[in-house]
Amino acid sequence: LLVIDCFEVSASEPFLSQVSHCLTDAPTRGVAMVPKLALDVLSCEVMRVLQLTDSFIVPINYHVPRKSGQEFHADLYPDTLGRTAAMSAAEWWKGGEKQEAPVRGCSTSSSPLSSPSSSAAPSPSSTSGLSSGFLPSPSQSAKAISSMLGPSSKFRHLQGVVLHRDTHFTNLKRLNLTTPGECDGFCANRHRVAVPLATAGGQIAIFELSQAGKLADTGLPTIQNSVNVADFSWDPFNSHRLVVAGDDAKIRVWQVPKGGLTETLTEPEAILQGHTEKIYSVKFHPLASGLLASSSYDQTVRLWNLESGDEVKALRGHQDQIFGMAWSPDGKLLATVCKDGKLRIYDPRKSADPVQEGAGPEGHRGARVVWVCDGIYLMVSGFDSRSERTLYLHSAESLSSGAIASAPTDVSPSTLIPFYDPDTSVVILTGKGDTRVYIFEIVPEAPYFLECASFNSSEPHKGLAFLPKTECVVQEVEVARGLRLSKTSIEPVAFRVPRVRKEFFQDDVYPDTAVWWESSLTASAWLAGSDGKHHSISLKPKDMTPVSEAPKEVQVRKYLPSSHYLEEKTDEQKKDELLSAMIGKLGNMDDNPLPQESFQGVEDDEWVSDKQTQMYIHTHTHTHTHIYPCSCVFQGD
Repeated sequence: LLVIDCFEVSASEPFLSQVSHCLTDAPTRGVAMVPKLALDVLSCEVMRVLQLTDSFIVPINYHVPRKSGQEFHADLYPDTLGRTAAMSAAEWWKGGEKQEAPVRGCSTSSSPLSSPSSSAAPSPSSTSGLSSGFLPSPSQSAKAISSMLGPSSKFRHLQGVVLHRDTHFTNLKRLNLTTPGECDGFCANRHRVAVPLATAGGQIAIFELSQAGKLADTGLPTIQNSVNVADFSWDPFNSHRLVVAGDDAKIRVWQVPKGGLTETLTEPEAILQGHTEKIYSVKFHPLASGLLASSSYDQTVRLWNLESGDEVKALRGHQDQIFGMAWSPDGKLLATVCKDGKLRIYDPRKSADPVQEGAGPEGHRGARVVWVCDGIYLMVSGFDSRSERTLYLHSAESLSSGAIASAPTDVSPSTLIPFYDPDTSVVILTGKGDTRVYIFEIVPEAPYFLECASFNSSEPHKGLAFLPKTECVVQEVEVARGLRLSKTSIEPVAFRVPRVRKEFFQDDVYPDTAVWWESSLTASAWLAGSDGKHHSISLKPKDMTPVSEAPKEVQVRKYLPSSHYLEEKTDEQKKDELLSAMIGKLGNMDDNPLPQESFQGVEDDEWVSDKQTQMYIHTHTHTHTHIYPCSCVFQGD
């Protein structure tokens, strides 16, 4: 409902009478009354309720319209029950009938008024914000709100903006809409994007991001994979290398020429064989160049050295389909989530068996896993027992303890695919066929998940891929740049934080970012036991000053205080203000001569001097307003 009614109950007829009618901004899901002792008695607040909506808790205050101040209105506040129990449960069970001592509604500093004022119905205050009586004191308002509603994210107002149409790829045809659930749908790097097509031979189209526009109807060069595409991924350290997993249990490595495809490719650079059944997904190592992990229906995860083309490791222990896998940020561990309901962590260089194992999502419709908070936690996107899409957070140190936090989203058949930004600890999620993109900030302490504003599109998208952080426009406080794949187009989407002082570099939003598109060691060195680490760079342009070093902005009152508008004015003051406004308006016309001033008149001796004519000349000379009608008589001809 959008209405909250308040009634007064009396011991005599009419017994029940309505005293207020409050229209709310959002539908009500529930209402709770605040205890009497929390009311602001000095402002004549007689009742306060909390309205629960889909997204907010809104306080609604009821005040009796009286002159408030330091006086206590005793007729509005009879003695009320306090918070001290009169007896224990055992005493009541034995027949005790003690009554709780009442609490007076005034403090020692208040002076009660003995004479009640005229009765008036309580009226609700505005529901657009918190009233003055809702919090203990203005200085503690932020702290009180945080303690009641929990912490909020500084990215809670993150906005998704579709960029100009000139940057779109349009007229996209024959898009493959049946890629497996373990596939992201399409993939992109800083130079090009790969899109699977619904044509024979598992064709993949390659589009150069620098050549956006309307695509040709025919003659589009593609990669001929020869079998249906199960999953594919760009090499993060080589923007020309694309690996494609097929239905035939083989991984094909393709090399896209510089400048993009000019003709159809039919021969891969290499073919990796080792799996015995269809492959689910492929993931590159985050630090070592040429090191690839793949999962398959044969319930194994295999590691490949692309430089030599050899299989180097085979991880076992899964009892069913492998939904997803993810490398840890330091590249030492590999996590998997499986249909058998287990979440596993492997140390591939030490053992082919998992080093940790714990319970995963209860649902068996699909799942994804990603490392968050510098590898402290694992976030799993899956389904609960009621098929509701839910996010789970697990401690990477103790998978056996189960999830430490969860955040339900909605009910939908597609799995939420996560993208995690380690710089902001923001995770962006959406599913194939969704129109909504969820955004959460993940913090290392309770409540762990801080929901932010979501991005909604007018039509369902088939996938969402993200570009390196260097593609973001920091002048617009852009923290992520994605590509949205629809049925007929590819659209860039910028995720921006609304800030006022955009002329300064927002260093609280842009810490030094890792250069993850450059490798720190080779696959052979990693397999031999070496570990690497990405170096970091600053995204601050040379001509921008960090906001932390910017001069403090002087607060300028935009409007006059309310007392200026509420102040009672005498009739004389109002008349003077009106006259001054009229004179000021007429004074602005002094520099603009009237058209009749340029007309050629007659000689003065040709006019008959009468009172009306003199009045006209006087009015015209001093006011420059209008020509008034007057009686004029000519002499002579």
